[in-house]
Amino acid sequence: MHPMRYAKFFAGFLALACVSAFGQTADSLTFEVASVKRTPPPEPGARVFYGPPRGGPGTSDPAQITWTNAALRNILMTAYDVQTFLVTAPDWLATERYDIVAKVPAGATKAQVNVMWQNLLKERFGLVLHREPKELAVYELTVAKGGSKLKETEDPNIEPLTPAAGPLRAGQGGALEMNGSGAIVSIFPTANGATARMFAKGLPSSEIAIRLANSLRRPVIDKTGLTGKYDFTLEFTLDTTGIALPPGFPAAADNNASDPGSDIASAVEKQLGLKLTSTKGKLDVIVVDRAEKIPTEN
Repeated sequence: MHPMRYAKFFAGFLALACVSAFGQTADSLTFEVASVKRTPPPEPGARVFYGPPRGGPGTSDPAQITWTNAALRNILMTAYDVQTFLVTAPDWLATERYDIVAKVPAGATKAQVNVMWQNLLKERFGLVLHREPKELAVYELTVAKGGSKLKETEDPNIEPLTPAAGPLRAGQGGALEMNGSGAIVSIFPTANGATARMFAKGLPSSEIAIRLANSLRRPVIDKTGLTGKYDFTLEFTLDTTGIALPPGFPAAADNNASDPGSDIASAVEKQLGLKLTSTKGKLDVIVVDRAEKIPTEN
């Protein structure tokens, strides 16, 4: 067979194999089964964990994803791989919660699962959206001149943080003992205002950008080129403009920031060896046109 014809035949064979493996085309990827229910109200005084989904490709349970207390906005952000500041949607998408258990087809990739989330949102919540290009104030995250100070995590295959009984304990160096990857931010008052302390474990640079964006309230574009997963503690003075902090919220036992008065950009450079540069960028914004609070029946 001519080499060019063989290449075309092989490419066509691979495409056919991909379709056969899932019994569906790439345009209609769906979970094998998906249970979607509104989360019942928590019991008085109960601890509520708004964590990430568990399971799926790359985890110890690739065949099933379990997501409890999932906000529709967070599902949408996962499905389309966007930060919250690139989503324009009704307020209730951030407050209504759902419990989801989804069976994943064997061999599915993370990218394919994202398409499955997109289709689930359309089919079960009647989601309709469109994209609009918009110029926004953004930050670019790069490695500072002195080099990264991030510490690679000891377990690169660490799975997401799960809830545990009782409050998290402080371990060596004051960092919280976390049983999985993620980030937790504690806020306490100081003489310089509110200080935030971010404890992170097993985060790739793309996730670090998202966590920083949440504190900066502006999109952060990851341009570090870093490929590992990292543990760190970041301490900075929090800009509380527009944040409703509880009146007289209690101070932590150690309420002296290591670098008092350090805004987040300065703290990121001094403590993590990364640099935040303010700039403008034209990005696609997702606009939700319609969505239903009550999902269709399982």
